[in-house]
Amino acid sequence: MSAQDTARADAVYDALLARAGEQWVQPRVERTARILELLDDPQRTYRVVHITGTNGKTSTARIIESLVRAHGLRTGLFTSPHLTRFTERILIDGEPIADAAVADAWDEIEPFVALVDAELEAKGDAPLTFFELLTVLAFVACADAPVDVLVLEVGMGGAWDSTNTADGDVAVLTPIDIDHVTRLGSTVAEIAEVKAGIIKDGAIVVSAAQQPDAAAVIHRAAAARGATVVTEGEEFALVDDRLAVGGQLITVKGLAASYSEEYLPLYGRHQGQNAAVAIAAVEALIGAGSQAIAPEIITEGLQQATSPGRLQLVGIEPTVLVDAAHNPHGARALASALTESFDFAEWGIVLGVLDDKDAAGIIAALAPVAAHVFATAPSSERAGDVERLADIVEAAGLRVTVHPGVYDATEAARAWAQQGEKRAVAIAGSVVLAGEAILLAQEEEWKPVTGE
Repeated sequence: MSAQDTARADAVYDALLARAGEQWVQPRVERTARILELLDDPQRTYRVVHITGTNGKTSTARIIESLVRAHGLRTGLFTSPHLTRFTERILIDGEPIADAAVADAWDEIEPFVALVDAELEAKGDAPLTFFELLTVLAFVACADAPVDVLVLEVGMGGAWDSTNTADGDVAVLTPIDIDHVTRLGSTVAEIAEVKAGIIKDGAIVVSAAQQPDAAAVIHRAAAARGATVVTEGEEFALVDDRLAVGGQLITVKGLAASYSEEYLPLYGRHQGQNAAVAIAAVEALIGAGSQAIAPEIITEGLQQATSPGRLQLVGIEPTVLVDAAHNPHGARALASALTESFDFAEWGIVLGVLDDKDAAGIIAALAPVAAHVFATAPSSERAGDVERLADIVEAAGLRVTVHPGVYDATEAARAWAQQGEKRAVAIAGSVVLAGEAILLAQEEEWKPVTGE
């Protein structure tokens, strides 16, 4: 990686940041489709596994990508948001895209951006946004690579998300719950309606176990498209999960075969469930659900799976974990994992939540495991007020102290952990906060550089 390539990639990111931000969302997928049409539809040059849901999307996507890559296929992976650098969002063969490749893809796209912006302006519409153009960038970069399979995570929702310009051979729906209510709807059924919009004609739909209202919507949408639905707990399932060093041993009943005591280097039963969904999705992609994944391939694919910022160990002495849990569903999964996968008596929670999130719901979910909450704010213009966050924590009957930023909060939490027996720290509440904590852990060397 040369300094010149890095500068070119940074310039691309600056150009994207000059656009309407990631939270600026309108149901206008046709705008992304227009610029892709001018680029000769690069998203149609490879097979696609399209993933939506409320929680577990990124982890499931990463496990799917690892399993597909273990088959010897060249993979692309598009996820969001990033933790530390935007190139993490586009992986080619399991590695962040090269700076030169990002810049080259942007050079292909840029001549058409002004053209589409002008068309939008003539119609009284806003210019292309950060996420719309980032999606186009990912599609072009994956076509240039070229990849065999793109594992594609939606930005928000599904039906009108810019990623829905791709046609998924397999549509994956992770658990659906309440989130982004101002944009997706206030009920699980309304949210499921938007998310089920990624289902394409004749696709195979792989669904995690869902609440009844969501399941009904998914089955109705699939029937309208002539798509086949397979569901966790029915056609496939996580049969068993047992704690192992650095992760767990899982047994999964897949669509085509059972896979016994496979090592997954991720913590938490929810990650075992994500792996079960991922295995079914790969069986659906390769062999339409009738062909077992070869033993050596499933072993390699699961063992190489990673999910940064999801129960990621970033410090030892004291133990510090980072988790991007940013809604009540994610916080419940985190609380369960802290109880089931680790042998600590007390957890200190460094908590920072964005203003549009359900802080009270997150705190209620974490309350059973939180001995002390270190309230702080992520470095974001959308960060919630720290004092208000602390008031909510206090109202939940938890011990809380207020800290102005991630450095002060983590220093206080780590000191607290070192003062008692069997104490550890978890940092959660926001993807932004998770990214900050990961960088800080690296800079401060909270654990040896050479090991997990």
